[in-house]
Amino acid sequence: MAEAEKAGETGLVSAKMTPLERAAVLLMTVGEQDAAAVLKHLSPREVQRIGTTMAALANVQRGSVEGVFNDFIGVVREQTGLGVGNEEYIRKMLVSALGEDRAGSLIDRILLGGNTKGLDTLKWLDARSVSELIRYEHPQIQAIVISYLEADQAAEVLQSMPENVRVDLIMRIAKLTSVQPTAIQELNDILEKQFSASNAPQKGLGGVKCAADIMNFLDTEVEAKIMEDLNGQDESVATAIADLMFVFENLKDVDDRGIQTLLREVASETLIVALKGADEELREKIFRNMSKRAAELLKDDLENRGPVKVSDVQAAQKEILAVARRLSDAGELVLGGKGGEQML
Repeated sequence: MAEAEKAGETGLVSAKMTPLERAAVLLMTVGEQDAAAVLKHLSPREVQRIGTTMAALANVQRGSVEGVFNDFIGVVREQTGLGVGNEEYIRKMLVSALGEDRAGSLIDRILLGGNTKGLDTLKWLDARSVSELIRYEHPQIQAIVISYLEADQAAEVLQSMPENVRVDLIMRIAKLTSVQPTAIQELNDILEKQFSASNAPQKGLGGVKCAADIMNFLDTEVEAKIMEDLNGQDESVATAIADLMFVFENLKDVDDRGIQTLLREVASETLIVALKGADEELREKIFRNMSKRAAELLKDDLENRGPVKVSDVQAAQKEILAVARRLSDAGELVLGGKGGEQML
């Protein structure tokens, strides 16, 4: 939000852009080869998001481009040379820590980018394609596949499945703890016919935490319906999932430093829409973690903003929660609330 206070058209325009839009602008201006080199180091979901954002960009102002580059250069100047050219070190470290088999696919994704096989190939597909691919498989196979995906992609796949099977799939995912390598190999054999896959990954899949992560990315109405049905089928499982979920109101339990970190990553427009559906306590927490000027501007925007669709508010809140989870995974903030980590 501090960016919103920068003087001049350049600062104002760049401050309105989301982090994804800034990344897209940067990649579109550095040239195809350099952009491709960067994309090789991103996950499938990150590539999809940035690619979609790049395709949607239109009429980008010169001031906006300059603002993005200025921000990028400012960040780069704060970096050190530590880690540059250490590909062989990373490779040896991962093999030593995880073993040759487990480290193999991870090394490919980090250092090679895109050399995916078997189930990993699904991470490069859109949700609709994955759901169509597994639609007629046994529900346990569907649950394994969905568990293998990143939580946000898994949520999209789950929403693409028929409504009458969603609860059963979440239940199976929650009760799934690990999968035998032979079962994973069989899945890869099936996919090999379509993707020329071979090596089978071996990993623990599923569990209550996996189910909760997927639930966090579902549309609010879908999430509420599944939780209602889960309570009717198995209250203990529903409670366990709910205890690990993190909802927008739980931001009240994040410490001030964490809120400040989060606000630096959230676009002003997204925050305004999300706070239209927040209670006074959460709003006040946001206001007091901003500069006085930024807080006054935000309050004015909230007062002057007309009615907002509930679906738009929910989407904005989900977007902010996704940022919060990313920062939590990176160790930059600790999530409070139901799924929060206890601090002593």
